[in-house]
Amino acid sequence: MKELEETRKRGMKNFRNIQGDEANLLTWQGLTVPDNPPYDKGAFRIEINFPAEYPFKPPKITFKTKIYHPNIDEKGQVCLPVISAENWKPAPKTDQAIQSLRALVNDPQPEYPLRADVAEE
Repeated sequence: MKELEETRKRGMKNFRNIQGDEANLLTWQGLTVPDNPPYDKGAFRIEINFPAEYPFKPPKITFKTKIYHPNIDEKGQVCLPVISAENWKPAPKTDQAIQSLRALVNDPQPEYPLRADVAEE
């Protein structure tokens, strides 16, 4: 996938080890490495799944590493407006979604929680 190569070439410091699944080019994996505490002590494996209708439908980003975060549920699903079906536009590239994810992890949005118990802390 051309977009995978472009994302690798950009060399985002907060998204590393980007790999495409050999058997399924619609699945990417990588590590997100946050800047801000308390998440800056770790690296979190994420998976990006692209629907067959991409870029007309948004990718789905899932945390494979457990993370205690108000905008990420126990299954690793992310509340990220840029990749919601109602907000998605074919023009944004995946790296923009990754940058939005990085911003969300660094600066949680407790007013839009997937985990209300975590947001209240």
